[in-house]
Amino acid sequence: MLGKTYDTQVCSAARALEVIGERWSLLIVRDVLFAGATRFADFQRLGIATNILAKRLDSLVEAGILERRPGKEQPDRSRYAVTRKGLDLAPVIIALTQWGDQWAAPDGPPILYRHTGCGDAITEQTACATCGEVTDLAQIHVAHGPGFPQAMAARKNRSDAAAPR
Repeated sequence: MLGKTYDTQVCSAARALEVIGERWSLLIVRDVLFAGATRFADFQRLGIATNILAKRLDSLVEAGILERRPGKEQPDRSRYAVTRKGLDLAPVIIALTQWGDQWAAPDGPPILYRHTGCGDAITEQTACATCGEVTDLAQIHVAHGPGFPQAMAARKNRSDAAAPR
């Protein structure tokens, strides 16, 4: 995993990977969101060592992605529920699954995400908030956002101005 400082990584993707980038973490969230997993025993079918599973669940709770609740029949045994922050990972899981279906599933998609209302496939797409879908990566450019450090922007602007044209 990435380090805890972002001196060279001024990027929300890098920061997100610090929270959810360990492979078991995303699979745990997937199972909560789409497989109905809520108890420690439910996650054991992933094949995670119990000590690692306990650490991952603790880190997801600490990050605010899952919350720990007392069990209904056994209050001393926790169950896990997804938070709003965790729900917002659903498109990430669907997009990663789409990529895996195309590039890492030689026998075809092993699972399909379907819309309950009509039964059609659920997909994630890159879209412009104003005019719709973006069909070519050449249509995407990167700009500094409000969280970009001013000192780094000033350095970049100085080096851009000094570059030969």
